[in-house]
Amino acid sequence: MLSSEQITLLLSQAFETSHLELPGRSAGKVRDWYALPEKRRLIITTDRLSAFDRNLAVVPFKGQVLNQLAAWWFEKTADVIPNHLVSLPDPNAAVVMEVEPFPVEVIVRGYITGVTSTALWYRYSLGEREIYGYNFDEGLRKNQQLPQPIITPTTKGGPGEHDERLTCAEVVSKGYLDAASWDQIQSAALAIFARGQQIALRAGMILVDTKYEFGRTADGRIVLIDEVHTPDSSRFWKADSYTRRFEIGEEPDNFDKEFIRRYYSNLGYRGEGEPPAASDELWVQASQRYIQIYELLTGLTFEAGSYPVEPRLTANLKQEGWLK
Repeated sequence: MLSSEQITLLLSQAFETSHLELPGRSAGKVRDWYALPEKRRLIITTDRLSAFDRNLAVVPFKGQVLNQLAAWWFEKTADVIPNHLVSLPDPNAAVVMEVEPFPVEVIVRGYITGVTSTALWYRYSLGEREIYGYNFDEGLRKNQQLPQPIITPTTKGGPGEHDERLTCAEVVSKGYLDAASWDQIQSAALAIFARGQQIALRAGMILVDTKYEFGRTADGRIVLIDEVHTPDSSRFWKADSYTRRFEIGEEPDNFDKEFIRRYYSNLGYRGEGEPPAASDELWVQASQRYIQIYELLTGLTFEAGSYPVEPRLTANLKQEGWLK
């Protein structure tokens, strides 16, 4: 594990954005995309950390962890459904197939938890008992395990828009996907989640819930895209303390970026206006947590890429022939 001192020295060099001489650049909360020849796309995963629908900071090695961890999971789930990954020319870069993303995010939930407007526990705490088309019994407690994982789809909100909840039936009835494709996606999502829970448990963690995205290739195949079981797309709890803390009504020990949200929430921030300043110590802890999750899940030692990222990234892309 990198020391706090090593990471502190890199805070000023954290990888905020890419400036590659490639066409078709676009940017999301965390990733930059570029067009490549041969129906390929280049995804650059930066160190931007997003919460409350805004970027709060740049955290050294976060992008590398997300990129390499997603690639690791793509390999571990390729027998369930193919994915868009072609290669990793750099610790922060992935070459992927060009696909048409589906307009639905596939959320799989194994526990009733969460405080956002689309979360199961939030809706349940408001008195709702039919949520996302599922009927829930009375007397459930926050953070309780569900009898079996369920799929709760949402639309993909654009910039400045919120995701809208859907039932599984509405995905087809409202024309987002055809029935056969949606059946295939649901089956794959539940199988990937089960695989993720098994691997996470071996690492001492509970995979609580997660988000998947799928798309269709030019030849009509459905593939898994974006990222898989990363601290950005998934909620993890520590397994060894879950039962004890649940029984006494305490929140689980989280092992994802939830502690960032809690830090800001404790300061009274919920996403409105300018976020309050945070100490360097918080971002150093975030960097170490991302690295630790990577090592626990994969069983591999994290090999830190050099900083600053852009010169290394450019050199590697030239070596692979993607840049002149």
